[in-house]
Amino acid sequence: MLEIIFAIIAGLADIFGGWLGLKTKIGKITPRYIIGFAAGIMISLTFLEVIPAVNMQSHAWLIAVGFFAFYIIEKLTMLHACSEGECKFHKIGGITVFGMALDNIVDGIGIAIGYATNPALGIIITVGVVIHELPQGLASAVIMKNAKYSVKKTYAVLAAAGVLYPIGAFLSSYIPTQFNALILAFVAGDFLYIGASDLLPEAHKKFNAKVVVSVLLGLAFVIAMSQVFGPI
Repeated sequence: MLEIIFAIIAGLADIFGGWLGLKTKIGKITPRYIIGFAAGIMISLTFLEVIPAVNMQSHAWLIAVGFFAFYIIEKLTMLHACSEGECKFHKIGGITVFGMALDNIVDGIGIAIGYATNPALGIIITVGVVIHELPQGLASAVIMKNAKYSVKKTYAVLAAAGVLYPIGAFLSSYIPTQFNALILAFVAGDFLYIGASDLLPEAHKKFNAKVVVSVLLGLAFVIAMSQVFGPI
């Protein structure tokens, strides 16, 4: 039950990120620092928490599958965390919605499987997903705003995307436990792509020492989380 609650919290991050994009100036002022912080968390979370929970010798290939699967999805959908100047070149279409849905369902499954493996891992994955979804929700809201979506429709789309996290968590209950390590390996590849190949390059469109600090703060945050919740 707790894993469903964590997945709901992750879904709410989409809506809150959209609110930031619609109702505040953060989309114009500081998205780069948020994206850098999220990148540091996703990369650190992958290397320090998720991968150690996986049998690397047997399942390393699935990390690669997860990485390249979401590389293809992201390039097809062209939806990523971005500043307003970048987001205005993209549109929300059917294939983009499909990419968002698949990503959110996989994240929901990852939260639930992580929690089943170790409650501390589930909590840390949830925090990582929440912080990643803030700039993602912001980017989605900015894209829809530029596409002349109404505020009501924008929130409806973000809410629909948010619901997919608990759906993913619920679906995980039908996955036999012997596949948990395989799922985590795939999720590790997903997280590694998001952090290293999506968020990090977006944060560093131009060199900015504060962005570097933001990324390192993401690393420090994961280390601190590990100390608070204990070893995985």
